[in-house]
Amino acid sequence: MTTNAILLMGPTATGKTDLALKLAEELPIEIISVDSALIYQGMDIGAAKPSTEEQNRVKHHLIDIITPLESYSVAHFIDDSVRLIYEINARGKIPLLVGGTIMYYNGLLNGISELPLADPKIRAQLELEANSSSWQVLHSRLQQIDPIAATKIKPNDKQRISRALEIFYQTGKPISVLQSQSNIKKSAGINFLPLAIIPEKRDILHKRIATRFNKMLENGFIEEVQNLRSKFPELTSNHTSMRCVGYNRVWQYLEGQISKKELYEQGIAATRQLAKRQITWLRSMNVTNLDTDCLDYKVLYANFLGYIKNFI
Repeated sequence: MTTNAILLMGPTATGKTDLALKLAEELPIEIISVDSALIYQGMDIGAAKPSTEEQNRVKHHLIDIITPLESYSVAHFIDDSVRLIYEINARGKIPLLVGGTIMYYNGLLNGISELPLADPKIRAQLELEANSSSWQVLHSRLQQIDPIAATKIKPNDKQRISRALEIFYQTGKPISVLQSQSNIKKSAGINFLPLAIIPEKRDILHKRIATRFNKMLENGFIEEVQNLRSKFPELTSNHTSMRCVGYNRVWQYLEGQISKKELYEQGIAATRQLAKRQITWLRSMNVTNLDTDCLDYKVLYANFLGYIKNFI
């Protein structure tokens, strides 16, 4: 029996969730979230999490699975999603993977190198060193240890600098060497239909991004982050959860580092930059584009449904 799975990829604010929910009215699907923000409990407004009613209407997976204090890697996602795909197929249903975290899709489709698990002690030590000097200093150290990785990592990318140095101290080998070794592809037995929404007209997408971010603020995004800070006193801006787009800007606002106007402007700008990166990555992948240059919901859905019916 063939194990099938459908992928619905695309940048933020392109209507992927609405399309998936609409499809569930036609076909027996279960949704697997492919989103590095939806995994966190309590991160609802800023992550554009499907509502409780929507989650009850269609079975969702990989939402609210960890607290904002915990971490979740690409390897974790691959293990969880492969398991779920087989389980959903066994129930006679169709797994539909929906979201915009393209590195998750890439790992699922192409495999990843086996890297050691995070070491909290090393990570904490690197954090202390960065606080006493700067992340630019640690980036310079990475340049000496692993110039290949350093050229791909920006001097202000704290998370990736920390991870690259952490792996070197764990293994004695540069992360670029480990990543160049043969990938392990745990999804080799799954037949994927990779579909994507890759908009050509950025102005439409930019308007959607601005509208959505404004609604997030109106719906209590700032209060949501305040509640998270109260509920999890150990939470800091360095936790992966608070590095998610939007959350980092709200954190800065609550710390008095930026104004309400700057929060709005920078939040929209950061989301646009995220969408640009997502589109660039999708264009490098072997996917079928559902968009017809207008992000028209009816057209997108008709294309989406047509490809899926031919696939199944």
